[in-house]
Amino acid sequence: MKNSEQLLPIGEMVEIDNHKIHVYRTGDENKPKLVFMSGSSTVAPVYDFKILYEKLKSDFRIIVVEKFGYGYSDIYDTPCDIDSLVNTQRTALNMLGEKGPYILLPHSMGGLEAIRWIQMYPDEVSALIGLDMTSPVSYAEWTDSDVNSRVRTMRFLKKLKLYGLSTIPHNATLTENDKRQIKLLRKRNAFNDCYFREAEHIKQNASFVGEHGTVKCHALLFCSDGKQTFRNWIQNQQTFAKEINAKLICYDCGHYLHYYKSDEMSGEIKNFIDGLDK
Repeated sequence: MKNSEQLLPIGEMVEIDNHKIHVYRTGDENKPKLVFMSGSSTVAPVYDFKILYEKLKSDFRIIVVEKFGYGYSDIYDTPCDIDSLVNTQRTALNMLGEKGPYILLPHSMGGLEAIRWIQMYPDEVSALIGLDMTSPVSYAEWTDSDVNSRVRTMRFLKKLKLYGLSTIPHNATLTENDKRQIKLLRKRNAFNDCYFREAEHIKQNASFVGEHGTVKCHALLFCSDGKQTFRNWIQNQQTFAKEINAKLICYDCGHYLHYYKSDEMSGEIKNFIDGLDK
């Protein structure tokens, strides 16, 4: 049996440009809507974020949109300019009848998409909660050589098939079936062409976002120890937090900080959102 025949989406599939995109939703639709946005090359976002959203779903509407090439969505040669990346996710939500205001929770490179969403559709976003997210500040020092080096490394790892050495996320909420699905999604998705195209566009997307203003909404930022990211990570997080007047909380842990600090983060998120109405 082929891998694709064993994949069992846990959300809903919507069709965009004759290809399917996967959206997972849970929780009361009348409660504040949290939209989780994955970082680069996260093969199974709906499971990756589970350890965090399981602690939030009783208080909020949870939504995870898996872009093309991610999770259960089709691997499709979609445009990777920042506006297209944002509008694909927004269109998927609209097709399912979801409407803002949203609270965006981007991880890593998803931060650029979240910032651009706020720039383009400010009335749709009530708050930003960054999960060790990037911003234009993160890439200010990048050169074309840095981008090329990143892409070369990805191609090298794909050639060696090192994705098979990856571990299951540190996530006590995963069932055995979840783990089987993650393994299948890793085999199908790891280092697919969508990831390479996004990596190739990263510098120009960051520059474009940086040219269109800053974030003008309530914001909470979580930051890792910076050891799994790139140079000046914590300093750049501090710079961005100051720029947008955000509260910054730093943890001594890796880049996928929700694996390690979901208890603390869920509490901070609830307190932050409770304070939005005061």
